[in-house]
Amino acid sequence: MAITKLTFLFDGGCPFCRREVSFLRSRDNMKSIAFVDINSPCYNPDFYSGISYREGMGRIHAITSSGEVLKGVQVFREAYRLVGLGWVYSPATWPLLGALLDGIYNFWARWRLPFSLRPSLDELCKRREKIDL
Repeated sequence: MAITKLTFLFDGGCPFCRREVSFLRSRDNMKSIAFVDINSPCYNPDFYSGISYREGMGRIHAITSSGEVLKGVQVFREAYRLVGLGWVYSPATWPLLGALLDGIYNFWARWRLPFSLRPSLDELCKRREKIDL
């Protein structure tokens, strides 16, 4: 039986996110990553360290088996490490390059929805509230 080492929260409505998750799943031979679609109507923050829909949609999150919440580039660094490709994100631990990569990710997170031709985060949250009622 596989032991989940990381719970990776992703936006299943985002084509870029789905592509990344598909790649990681294909490499996760040990099944150490659980992938959770926060865009699913079944997503419940209570089961995932209280990470709200808005938080999860605004920036990528993951939860380690010890309960630590990871955000941004940290999520990818840990996921890639678990699938045997840790070297890809290892430069993200270097002080200057790490700060640059964090900045690039933050830019991407801010503009991901418009780049994928989706509604704004506020609009998605309003739609979500209607589903939750």
